Formats: sequence, structure tokens, C-alpha cells
Amino acid sequence: MSTVITIARRELEAYFVSPIAYIVSAAFLVISGYLFSLILIDLHQASLEILFANIIVTLLFITPLLTMRLLADEQRMGTLEVLMTAPVRDWEVVVGKFLAALGLFGVMLLFTLFYPLLIWRFGGNPDPGPLISGYLGLLLMAGAMLAIGTLTSTMTSNQMVAAVLCFGILLMLWLVDAASRVAPSLAGVLTELSLRERYDDFARGAINLEDVVYYLSIVGGALFIATRVLESRRYRV
Repeated sequence: MSTVITIARRELEAYFVSPIAYIVSAAFLVISGYLFSLILIDLHQASLEILFANIIVTLLFITPLLTMRLLADEQRMGTLEVLMTAPVRDWEVVVGKFLAALGLFGVMLLFTLFYPLLIWRFGGNPDPGPLISGYLGLLLMAGAMLAIGTLTSTMTSNQMVAAVLCFGILLMLWLVDAASRVAPSLAGVLTELSLRERYDDFARGAINLEDVVYYLSIVGGALFIATRVLESRRYRV
């Protein structure tokens, strides 16, 4: 486990050495803050559901930016081969990279606590229940999305290809329930597969075990496949 932490720390440092962490964090906070204030002004309503809805939409776009370089850049620069010859297991590399991306998102998420404080400052009374469950759901959803991004980053040495592939998969899982209009008989199944629909209960203050298992299953499945992809590269090195 110490190897995983070492890789995660190294990757976090790489984030902050390059401008990507600052640019993506600034974009995330500006866009989510703008959307929150826009809805607040138009609807004259300050609610946690609006806050979380804005954040998860923004997450759809920033996830590919956070993950596109994780392993794609290592492949492009040739440093992945060096890393794979070290006494490091493939799963440790994948999990370490994933945890670094999740850690960066966690730091970004801390700054959004300003929004509930803003609601409270202007006369609102945020319920701590939905606040806690909402942020838990955000971390779970972010984990699932970042795991998918980690997977796509192992599949190519081109960062832009990894980002586009990640966005395509996330968008498909985001809108999969819309396909129920074409196949009404599958509406229940398609809704169960939707990243967005699975989050709704968290935003309302409910923590359902099946929703937690859904997000964790995506994390486990995506990281497992990413490890297998990395292992296949080892045999070609």
C-alpha cells in the first residue's frame, strides 16, 4: 500500500507542477459558481439540489481533463516502460494514479463548501443531512468517472484521444436513460445504469446501498480493466 501512496503523491505533485491543476480547478469553481448564481438570480431559490446539480454537470467536462495525462503521457514520453520495469505491480500504478486524480478533485470540492455558507449567509438554512449525503454522492460519482478516465488513459498514448474517449463513455452513461424513449421496455434497466439518475437520492439526503454499490462497481471494474490493459503492455515491452 505504501507504493500506491508514493505513486499517488508523485502524481499529485506532477499535477501542481504543471498548470493543469490550477486551470482546471479555476474553471471548475468559476463555472459551478456562475451556474449557481445564475439559477439563484433567475429562480430566487437557493437550494442544495441546485448546487449539486451544477457541480455534477461541471464534473462531466473536467473529468477528461484531469485523467487524460495519467498514463497516456507516460506512454508518450516512454517513462511507462521504465516504471513497469521497477518493482511495482500494475494495479499499484493504476490505483495510485486514480487516487491522485480523486485527491485533486477532493481539494477542488473543498472550495465548493463556500456555496452552502453563502446560502446560510443570505438567510437559508441548509439541512446537514442532504449536505453530507450530497457530498458523499459527489465523491462516489467522481470516483466512478475518474476511474473511467484512468481506463481510457491506459488505452492510448495520445492525451486528446484519451480525453475524447473518456467524455464519450461518460456522456453515454449520463444519457443512457434517454434511450428508454426508443426502447420503453428497457426503461427500468437503462435508468438503473444512468450516472445522473443514480445521484438524485444523494442530493435529496438519502443514501441507498444500491447506489453506493453501483458507483463502487464502476470504480472496481474500470480499474480492473485498466490493470489488465497495463499488463498486456508489459508483455510487449
